[in-house]
Amino acid sequence: MSDVVLHADFASDRQWVAGRSWAYPDGGPTNPGDDKLDHLTAEPDHSRTGTFRATRRADGLWDTGLLTTEESAEGFTVRTGDRLDTRVRLPTGLGAWPAIWTWRDGGNEVDVFEYHPDNPHLLEFTNHVRQGWRYVRDDAVRPGGLIDLSVTFGRRSVVWSLNGRRVFADGRGVGRDWRAYLIVNLSVCGGRYHPPPDAATTELSYEVESLTVYRAADPRSAT
Repeated sequence: MSDVVLHADFASDRQWVAGRSWAYPDGGPTNPGDDKLDHLTAEPDHSRTGTFRATRRADGLWDTGLLTTEESAEGFTVRTGDRLDTRVRLPTGLGAWPAIWTWRDGGNEVDVFEYHPDNPHLLEFTNHVRQGWRYVRDDAVRPGGLIDLSVTFGRRSVVWSLNGRRVFADGRGVGRDWRAYLIVNLSVCGGRYHPPPDAATTELSYEVESLTVYRAADPRSAT
């Protein structure tokens, strides 16, 4: 049996902090060293509706939406054995870099997913805690596509499912005492690894329709 421990309400300022994260140097607002054109903004229309937006600025950067549970009033963390389910609609524009991921104290990062429209059928899954990763190709993954993802943060293996089908178990896991904050955001590529936005593009977006975290009633069941 599992209990719901987080049902994301992106409008809630008790659950989520907007426009800053210690995963960015000095908490933001920029992170050029990671090839991002981001300039984090707390403007509600960039994240609080569940549609994460990026809008072009005059200085060449982009105002980007980011929400994190870090430093929020509730301070929610995912833990070993938790399962995260989410439904997302992928972006269409080149340069968009959506992600749902975890972070705490300079690490503890597991990427629920990353996506780049220049690789239209590919999702990136990564466990940075114990160095497990997989690129998964699927016809359901496409610009503008609606997909369901499920990730279980197991002690011995992190397991990813796409549209109800298991697609990757890393066999490495996150260890017994792992915990981390959640981050949901839309970054913009700077061009080093993936193409930047077209010159005529002024806005990018993707949608997180739902995000729920479940926790086993018996923590000894975490694998």
